[in-house]
Amino acid sequence: MGFHEIRFPSNLSFGSVGGPERRTDVVTLANGFEERNTPWAQSRRRYDAGVGLRSLDDIETLVAFFEARRGRLHGFRWKDWADFKSSRPSRPVARDDQHLGAGDGATRAWQLVKTYRSGEGAYTRRIEKPVSGTVRVAVQGDALREGVDFEVDASTGLVTLERAPAAGMEITAGFEFDVPVRFDTDAIQTGVASFRAGEMPRVPVVEIRT
Repeated sequence: MGFHEIRFPSNLSFGSVGGPERRTDVVTLANGFEERNTPWAQSRRRYDAGVGLRSLDDIETLVAFFEARRGRLHGFRWKDWADFKSSRPSRPVARDDQHLGAGDGATRAWQLVKTYRSGEGAYTRRIEKPVSGTVRVAVQGDALREGVDFEVDASTGLVTLERAPAAGMEITAGFEFDVPVRFDTDAIQTGVASFRAGEMPRVPVVEIRT
């Protein structure tokens, strides 16, 4: 499976609709109670890229991007405007947004993650496509310098520290990120007349595992 480290045009994804989905198997028992199980440990996101098109030039841009990815063949980056950074939408990225782990005196590599909390529940999502230049890292609250104290692999979301933090020291990070996706169709159908009449082509996009 190929992946192109290129972002779908942000001005087109801005008007898209979509979000996370999960798969839950529900079995209703004879007594009326339910058994619920899920085969998915991670959620998966889906979007419709066609909603964001505003002009015929946008369609041309979409078609060029689609052709360059060979339809469903190659993955690419997608900016989810509703969820693209480690902080709340109204706040700037900060180095203490997300907890990555605690030092043990030996581990230097840490995976970027984002934790979603509500009540007593929490879900931790792996972030594998951070945006270059946006990652902030701290150890025990002290800011580190990228290129000096740590390096970031923007294709995997792995942060490698120059020195392993001592046991018990907290590692935190803040960042912007993209979603790894692919087109979920091998055909885009649109027409000038239908587009001008307000009919938008449906262009499904689905998150992939990298």
